[in-house]
Formats: sequence, C-alpha cells, structure tokens
Amino acid sequence: MSGLITHTTHITQTTPPTQSSESTQPPTTTPTPHVSRRRLLTGTGALLGAVTLSGPLSATAARAAVAAPGVLLAGERIPVLVIGTGYGGSVAALRMARAGITVHMVEMGGAWDTPGSDGKIFANTTTPDHRSFWLRTRTKQPLSNFLGFPLDKDVPKHTGILDAEDFSGITVYQGRGVGGGSLVNGGMAVTPRRERFGAVLPSVNADEMYGTYYPRANAGLGVTNVDPAWWESADCYQYARVGRKHAQRSGFPFVFVPNVYDWDYMKREMAGEVPRSALAGEVLYGNNYGKKSLQKTYLAAARETGRVVISPLHRVTSVRPATEGTGYTVVIEQLDTTGTVIGTKTVTSERVFFAAGSVGTSKLLTRLKATGALPRLNDEIGKGWGDNGNIMCGRANHMWDATGKLQASMPTAAIDNWEAGGAFAEVAPLPTGIETYASLYLSITNNPNRAQFSWNAAANQVDLNWQRAWKQPGIDAARTIFDKINKKEGTIYRTDLFGTYKIWGDHLTYHPLGGAVLNKATDNYGRLHGHPGLYVMDGSLIPGNAGVNPFVTITALAERNIERILAEDL
Repeated sequence: MSGLITHTTHITQTTPPTQSSESTQPPTTTPTPHVSRRRLLTGTGALLGAVTLSGPLSATAARAAVAAPGVLLAGERIPVLVIGTGYGGSVAALRMARAGITVHMVEMGGAWDTPGSDGKIFANTTTPDHRSFWLRTRTKQPLSNFLGFPLDKDVPKHTGILDAEDFSGITVYQGRGVGGGSLVNGGMAVTPRRERFGAVLPSVNADEMYGTYYPRANAGLGVTNVDPAWWESADCYQYARVGRKHAQRSGFPFVFVPNVYDWDYMKREMAGEVPRSALAGEVLYGNNYGKKSLQKTYLAAARETGRVVISPLHRVTSVRPATEGTGYTVVIEQLDTTGTVIGTKTVTSERVFFAAGSVGTSKLLTRLKATGALPRLNDEIGKGWGDNGNIMCGRANHMWDATGKLQASMPTAAIDNWEAGGAFAEVAPLPTGIETYASLYLSITNNPNRAQFSWNAAANQVDLNWQRAWKQPGIDAARTIFDKINKKEGTIYRTDLFGTYKIWGDHLTYHPLGGAVLNKATDNYGRLHGHPGLYVMDGSLIPGNAGVNPFVTITALAERNIERILAEDL
C-alpha cells in the first residue's frame, strides 16, 4: 500500500451549503482584444470533466474548455498576471474575467489534461509512476512503511503531480499542476466554527465572511455532505464507522464533514456502474473521475469567459517594477517534463497576483525582497508560517474491529476534541485492498509555533527555520484523543507506518499556511505594502493555523479580497 495523503477538516456544517445569491453562471462573451481567437483555439487537451460552478457546462463552455492552456509569448504586455492556479488564484482569475479583464495565469506544474498509456490522466495511489512525484527519482510517500516493509520506490524524474518539498525539520506536500492543491487533497471542505474565526483572521469581518463569502465559496467549490443513510451501510466506510464507535465509547464528539466529491458517482462506483475512483483509492496522485477539483469548477468557469488563458510548466523567477511605463517586468522560465529549463520569457504586466501557495509565494517574495527586486516590501514578508498543526498516527485495533478491505479514499468524518484538548482528528482511510485492523488519523492541532522564511545568499536559496521539536504541542494535543481511546479499547499505537518503531507522523504538513500574513505583509485585502499593483491571493495570508482544513477559508478569503480589489483598484 502506498502512503496516503488526506487533507483533514474541522467542524461540519449541519446542512449542505446552499447556492449564494450571486449568479455563478458566466456571461456569454467573446474573447477580448487582448486574447486572439487563434490563441484561444490552438493546442491540444481538455479540462478533465469540466463543469461550471453550478452544474454541467453549456455548449459554449464545453468548447472553451476543450481549448488547451494558452502559451505565454515573450515580450507581451498583459493587464493581469496570476502566478499559480490553486484556490486563491482561480477565484481571482474568474472574478476579474467576469468583470471584463483579460487574465493570464502561469502554473509551474503541468496541465493534467492528457491520459497516459493506461488511459487515465492520474496514477493510482497504490502504483506510483512517473506521474506521481515532482522531479524526484524516488517517491517520498507520507506513509513510508507498512507491516515492516518500505513503500517508496524508484520512479523516472518527471514533473509529477505531488511535490514533497524538504525544509529543515519538515516535508511540505503540495500539488503541482493546473488546479494546485485541489488535485491531490482529500476534498475535505469545512467552514470553521464562527466562534473560532477571530483567532484565525482577526482583522476580517466575520459577519461578511459567514453571510457572503463562505456561502459563495462553498457554492463555487461544489461542497456537499455525504448521505448519512447510505454512509451507515456502505462497505467502503466501515473504517469510519469503527472510528465513530471508538470515539463515542471514549466520550468524544464524532462529526460528519463536507466534501467536494460527487456522492452520486461514488454510489454508482459501489454499484459497479462506472469506473472506480475513490473506491480505487485514488487521492494521493490525483482522482480520475469523482472529485470536483478546481479544473471542474472555478477554472472551468474562468475559461468559459474567453478571457483567461493558462500557461503550464512556467515558473516565475523575477518580478520587479518596469523600467519604462507602469507595471512590473516578470521573468518566467518554461520547463519541459523533466524539469529542464527550455526557455526564458520576459513579459510586462500592469498587475501581478501572487497565488503560488503558502510556500511558493513566501519563497518568491522573500527572495525578491532580499535581492532588491522588490525592495519596498516590508519586514513581515516570510513571517508567520505554520503547519496547521498536522500530526498523523495509527492505532492497531482488535480482530473484532475490522476496518474493511474496501475503503473510500474521500474522508467523511472526524473526532472533535478542539475545545478540551486542542485537536481535531480526521478518520482517514488506509486503502490497502486487504484487511488491516488499523485506524489511521490525521489531526489538526492548536500548535502555536511559527517559522520564518529567509534568504540564504551563500546557497542561493530560501530557507525555512522550522524545527522538528516544534511539533511536540501537536503530538500532545493528539494524545488527548488517542491515549484515551487506546486505554478504553485496550489497543496500542501502530509503529510501522512512519518509519521503524515510530508512532507519530510529525515530519510533514499537508496544510502550509502563512508567510505573507494578511494585514501585516499586506493590507487587509491582500495588497502588498510598498509596491502598488502587487497582491497576495492564497494561503500565505493565513497566519499558520486555520483550525480546519484550510481550502474553503482560502477560497472565501479570496472571494472577499478580489471583490474589494475589483471595486477599488480595477
């Protein structure tokens, strides 16, 4: 079994999110003069199973989605450049395009729109291949061992979908491709409890977020809840029902959490009517059918406007004020699928949105400030970074507590001990295809430790000063749940999943946050201090811990920020 990456969440909503009052159907438009008809229609490939934010694509949208990502031309002058195609960048691109603005997005990862030799776009979790990891020759899976056997294997070096980026004391898992982290997460989509929101983003109006922007984000992402009646009887969620029994026997609240998976598709998977996706364990290296990634939601709707083009395998290396006129000169490397630089392009953009994720944006801004490209950025750049308190562990259950051979890779439930112990633990799948009698958990914990990015001139790189010992508060918080369950059930921790005789998965995070914190490195809407026309629009705005799986909050915050920026700046 390959290691499983699952993105945990916090407290569920009691009812499915409803459509916001704002229409999410894109207007019928033609391409603006900034984007030629030739560039919109050239190329190959299609968005995977594209749908609009509120349903299947119209015929017009389907034609737009079939067009391949545009290719950025050297020497272009463009109105807006968005660096990254994850949650924040996709929101910004869609809203600006619907306002009539031409947007070009650049993405370091690939397009992920062409099937491989097996007829599928994404590799299976249990059989990693060249599509699996970003520029590694050997996999580095979150679960490195199973039953005493190492799981990692040699793979060809390729611009694969999952990046395991190593820093001092921590490995950060990130999605690489058009759609960013939405390609590789477990789809857990939770709005944090309102009473906890002030501790996450104290400068943001909670009434506006919960009244407008969270509902808008949930509608745009396609967030829904699993059918509880079906869940109670489905073989693929036996592992979660065992987790519920153990939690409740120890007195812990057990909650359902929303997801962006297509539950009707999963029911058809169970019935054998469609190719298996979540029931084939697909999550770590992408999901071929059932999950509503950004490719199927925000990005599909953005492309439908005719005003958004995307250049994959393009990596930004420099942003500096233009020497002539207004705007910024941006230097971009074009990569091939081995990671080799095959060209360098320089363009000028009136406005630049940094949306490369917490790590990508923080590293780039830290380097640009330190090397003098953007010298007026303030001293908050690179600060306030955290791991969202991520801690993993497994428990060895008794023989009478079988967790099931068939396990859906989309988590649906969690144990909540946030108020009493500072931990919220997702009941995670372990889809080996065999009975393991094991329960796996990914906890989000209230870990207060924060790290800082800094420029290392001697090594020509950006460093992060995280220390492995800083995970201890997270371990202590997770113990408030699992020590009690083990005592009640007479069970023990698994020691074969994260190395040899190692209980805690304290070496990683799936939820990097911070590095360009809102209302510190930026103003209260993501405008970078010191350089008008530069914006941050991703998880680097959130200071280190969201208390939940963060992507709904990132999306909602981007909806809030871009609305203000459109009204006042554009």
